[in-house]
Parts: sequence; structure tokens; C-alpha cells
Amino acid sequence: MRFSERVVLVTGGARGIGAGCCRVFAKEGAYVAVVDRDASAAETLARSLTGSHTALTGNHTALTGNHTAILADVAVEDQIRAAVDRTIATYGRIDCVINNAGVHPPDTPLEKMAPEKVMDVLRVNFLSTYTMCYYALPHLKKTRGTIVNISSMTAVLGQRNSTAYAASKGAQLSFTKSLALECADFGIRVNAVLPSNVDTPLMRDWASSLPDPEAALSRIAALQPIGRMADVEEIGRVCLFLATEDSSFITGQGLHVDGGASLDY
Repeated sequence: MRFSERVVLVTGGARGIGAGCCRVFAKEGAYVAVVDRDASAAETLARSLTGSHTALTGNHTALTGNHTAILADVAVEDQIRAAVDRTIATYGRIDCVINNAGVHPPDTPLEKMAPEKVMDVLRVNFLSTYTMCYYALPHLKKTRGTIVNISSMTAVLGQRNSTAYAASKGAQLSFTKSLALECADFGIRVNAVLPSNVDTPLMRDWASSLPDPEAALSRIAALQPIGRMADVEEIGRVCLFLATEDSSFITGQGLHVDGGASLDY
């Protein structure tokens, strides 16, 4: 129970890596604030963490046992601020923020991706991380908490026909390092996780749109020397490690969790 009686806020928490993080932290005793723009999915996930009844209230927050589903679109500053406020109103503290919400547009050459579309990607993948940290930082100072940003292997290596995505994740990684320096005096550690391919519902949806889904998934799995994609809870366990005293001397790092893919890119 390495996170017992502590509070974690996870953006994009209803599915994929975010859901994996929520499940891992809940198993370790955390109170979990599941922040997502899909209220129904967030409530379902929160309910699955405890098996308790949940009901929406007028402030768009559902308390499910020890866990809370919060409706918020991280592309909107006011909704990020409200999510932080609701977490504090519910629990009185925040011990860890996991900035997981993100978008990955279809592969598109730069010449065919208009600048305004790039801003949409930056707004979700980078500015939401900046904004969440801005509003959560005063509370994290009180708990000497941690921040874990879900970046990407492409932040370091780049990706063909994904310039906007890679740039947004690169900005997030650079931000992680800079914020770690700012936060060191407050006892707050800031790190990033850099996955490669992860077996998420989004990945499965993409494969199902192709003529041979199983062949596509096999091809993606083979990109990792370890021979498979990551499971979402494997990424969640790395986030837990970075949020606990087990990693007490680690800050400002971008940790590759990629099955060796970055070694053979």
C-alpha cells in the first residue's frame, strides 16, 4: 500500500494508459481523481476501482467510494482549474499529478497539416500539462508531491509524418526538465515516462480499421525488441515508482519504457 491515504489526479484517466495508472494507484491505497472529458467512462472506471455506487452531482463530479470521477476537457483552462479545485474540495490535498491526456492525429505530412491543426495538438499534449501544473503546484508544495508526465519515445527520436505530435511531446519533455529544476527547492519531483507502443483501446481501434488487424498488431509488437507492446498497467507501475519514495533521488528525467524500441529505432 505504497500510496495509502494519498491522492492522485490522473488526466485522461478513463481509458488506456490513464486507466492503467488509476488501477495501479488504487491497488496501492490511493484516492484517485479520474479526470476525463467522457463523464460516463470516468464514472465506470471509478466504479470499477471500488465496486461502489456512483451518481453525478451538479458540479459534474461523481464520488465513487474513495474515488472521484471529474468531467473536464484539458484543452480548456477553466475546466483544468475546476478539476484541481474539485479534487481539493473532495480530499483536501493532492500528492501526485499524472498528465496523461493526449491526442495523436493520423500520420500526416507537414505540408498537409495546417498550423491551426498543430495548435489543437499542442493545446492538449503540451499546454494542458503546463496548465495543470500551474494550478496544482500550490497544493503539491504542501504535500511535497510528485508530477509524472506521459510523454513519448518520439519526444527524443522524432516520427515521420507526425511532426506536430513529436513536437508537442518534445515540448512536454523539455518542460518536465525545466520544472524539475524550479520545483527542487519545494521537494517536488517531476519526471516523464516515454512509452513506445502500448496495447490500448485506441491501438485496437486503429488496427480494426485495417484489412488485417492481427497482422497490423503483430507488426507493431515486433517494433519492440522485447517482442510485444506494453500493457497499460506496466506503464502505470512505472508511474507509481516515480510517485513514491522508491524513486526519491530521481527528478527531471525522461524514462524510456519501450521494450528496447529506442535502441533499435
